[in-house]
Amino acid sequence: MLRAVIKKRMDGPNGRFAIVASRYNAEYVDGMLRAAEAELRAAGVRDIEVVRVPGAFEIPVVAARLARRPARRGRPVAIICLGVIFQGQTSHAEHIGWGVTEALARLQVEHALPVIHGVFVFKKVEHARVRCLGRKHNRGREAAQTALEMARLMARLPGALNRCR
Repeated sequence: MLRAVIKKRMDGPNGRFAIVASRYNAEYVDGMLRAAEAELRAAGVRDIEVVRVPGAFEIPVVAARLARRPARRGRPVAIICLGVIFQGQTSHAEHIGWGVTEALARLQVEHALPVIHGVFVFKKVEHARVRCLGRKHNRGREAAQTALEMARLMARLPGALNRCR
């Protein structure tokens, strides 16, 4: 069941936020990307790095490279990953979706860095339209809200690698 994304006003933590977004199925990914950037800016985030990749399968390798950056070279306080995969007649989309999910989960644990999973597998275009292009349920906005909350939380934990307020 879809729940409306709650509009929150949160002050953005200091630090760089990275967004890795697929160019494949650009209409839908671009809708999430615009919403994520707008939400970060509304929270006061000034440093947003956007990296575009060919497809969803390429997202984890770029996220890994960003996570490995030293702080002095722009290591992000959170990485938002955005992609859209449509289920076709074969199981290929499902395999891509599971592979990306597993890689992103491993990456965030390895680096103790919030990696926000906004890569979706859809069976119907209408579902993508509602979740990626709509104002009420936009998953890009929701991903940005999660990134903001996690960056703040990680900064407060003892031993945090990224200090942001």
